[in-house]
Amino acid sequence: MQSQQKPKNINTSKILFTILFTYLLLFNFNTVSAQKQYVVVIDAGHGGKDPGNLGNGFREKHIALKVALAVGKKLSKNKDVKVIFTRKKDVFIDLWKRGDIANHAKADLFVSIHCDSHTSNAYGAGTFVLGLRGNKKNLEIAKRENAVILLEDNFKERYEGFDPNSAESVIGLSLLQEENLDKSLTLASLIQNNFAFKLKRNNRKVKQDNFQVLRETIMPSVLVELGFLTNKKEGRYLNSKKGQNEMSSAISEAIYNYIKNLKLNTVIEEVTAELPSKQLKKPIEFKVQLASGKNKLATKSYNFKGLKNIQRIKVGSNYKYYYGNSSSLKETKKALQKAVAKGYKSAFIVAFKDGKKVSLKEVLKMR
Repeated sequence: MQSQQKPKNINTSKILFTILFTYLLLFNFNTVSAQKQYVVVIDAGHGGKDPGNLGNGFREKHIALKVALAVGKKLSKNKDVKVIFTRKKDVFIDLWKRGDIANHAKADLFVSIHCDSHTSNAYGAGTFVLGLRGNKKNLEIAKRENAVILLEDNFKERYEGFDPNSAESVIGLSLLQEENLDKSLTLASLIQNNFAFKLKRNNRKVKQDNFQVLRETIMPSVLVELGFLTNKKEGRYLNSKKGQNEMSSAISEAIYNYIKNLKLNTVIEEVTAELPSKQLKKPIEFKVQLASGKNKLATKSYNFKGLKNIQRIKVGSNYKYYYGNSSSLKETKKALQKAVAKGYKSAFIVAFKDGKKVSLKEVLKMR
């Protein structure tokens, strides 16, 4: 007969507290997440006195508007999504105003829809996020889309001397959107995968560039190039009801899939931020994640809106930037509030154990 080990004493009250505490957390945050309406701003590029490109006689401004309205109509069928359009008809909207609409609406996403052009017979769909990687072809696309600035009233004062035709001006744009890069790339990848694999469009992939309309926003943002109007076959497709329906479905499905994933992540991040510090055993450190992206920034206060003591950690090919480092969740919450007040609206609290990032599940186990 094998010897039996003496069972460990079980703290019944602790188990009951754990069950109740976990239930309240899940109930509270699932309810909040279920009730939240995600605001998506859909921007139809160009409009009014700005026709966009006119490849083969097609008008970019009309195609972009039809696809944008179709995307919004499909998304609006979901009760947890609120759609706002920068324009619903053929009118000219300043680039800064498009971003301003999204910012004032406190949007969760901004999607700008365009059609491309080229001197060759190029074709295919592409999706862009903010950033510049020195690609000459991408730079030309950015300059062409940004050139609409010249049509705006008082553009010199509004954009503080920014020259849309200058490579130096484009390269020198600020990194205002850096903290949203990860989320923008995720959304862009979902859209692009739908174009390439569901619709079998020529895959021009996800790229980074400094489009002014993306620079004006303070939330995850992407710019979609549906295809080339200068390619006769592709132009006819994009100008057709079939093409517009298929492209709008691909975009709307990707956006809603992103939102479903975002809802799950929101629950995890909010629960992490609300865990009582006294419930956790050391060594747990809390930090506020401010930004994430491929740009390696000096951890100086001028790069982070005046915030000091920034920590930079390389994760794969990306860099993550953290503010605050404390075993006290109460103090980290104060740091989060300060970061949000500085403009880092998407900042959130993360937990580390022995220098490594840990999940909510691991943190709960260490209470």
